[in-house]
Amino acid sequence: MTTTHSSEPAVAARGLTKRFGDTQALAGIDLEVPAGSILGVLGPNGAGKTTAVRILATLLRPDAGEARIGGLDIVRDAGRVRQLIGLTGQYASVDETLSGMQNLVMIGRLLDLSGKQAKLRAKELLEWFDLTEAASRPARTYSGGMRRRLDLAASLVGRPSVVFLDEPTTGLDPTKRDDMWNVVRTIVDEGASVLLTTQYLEEADALADRITVIDRGRVIADDTPNALKTVVGGQTLVVRPADQARLMDTRRILHDLGGMPVESPGNGVLSVAVDGDDDLAAAVARLGAAGIRVTELSLRLPSLDEVFFSLTQGPGSARAREAATELEVAA
Repeated sequence: MTTTHSSEPAVAARGLTKRFGDTQALAGIDLEVPAGSILGVLGPNGAGKTTAVRILATLLRPDAGEARIGGLDIVRDAGRVRQLIGLTGQYASVDETLSGMQNLVMIGRLLDLSGKQAKLRAKELLEWFDLTEAASRPARTYSGGMRRRLDLAASLVGRPSVVFLDEPTTGLDPTKRDDMWNVVRTIVDEGASVLLTTQYLEEADALADRITVIDRGRVIADDTPNALKTVVGGQTLVVRPADQARLMDTRRILHDLGGMPVESPGNGVLSVAVDGDDDLAAAVARLGAAGIRVTELSLRLPSLDEVFFSLTQGPGSARAREAATELEVAA
């Protein structure tokens, strides 16, 4: 379906600060989720991601800064904000003594749905999350993955316009994770906006329109996934010659393309940093002229894993600079 989105961001936070005793959880972060989009929030454990989600979901008050959800202030208009949002935290929060159906119907009734509406919505969500066969069983009999899916279903009962997903696929096997990704895409297609925190970098790469990286309570990067990948360099040309006896010939050709060092990741594969798409065509021509057949030839951006490491752990990262400063002070 085609959805018209407001020009006003679904979520807009400026300068959010939160301290717990001596721990500075957030040190003035900015976050923005354009209407009808998915913002992926990445960061190491303890970076402040969950604190930010809890503040935006009105479960915590910020020490400083401000945030608006659908144009409503999260502090002054907290009650109205809660009517707009759905939240799935890191741990399943369903009532384990109730069945899957009863859990969803209860939430529907709490959201002022009629009994009939609540049952219809519960049935729809149970089917959507492949829980129909377990609908009448107590949630305590569910596997961890099933409870996780029920928890996400519960956050969608009221058809929220803004959904906060705090590591929603933790504990799910790859197949169920793919199913969950499809659910997230569908709710956005139907008009919702999503803020997603995740430890799975491929999840952010697959889902997010934009990514914000948080480390030690500060935003250290914010851009599209592809733009972030340019942070650690340009593109990489990957080649696997069919005849491993031609490996050295292939290495010389790749080196001559741009004079860059040629890497050997293993399994008969060679890779080299290149400037752009033209180098792929040049490589094809030179390998063909030399009579070298290949079983693999690709041009790729750095992975999001490489970006994440570069930003949070690499030699130019904030952590590395802080460690160097601490060593200088100690010296």
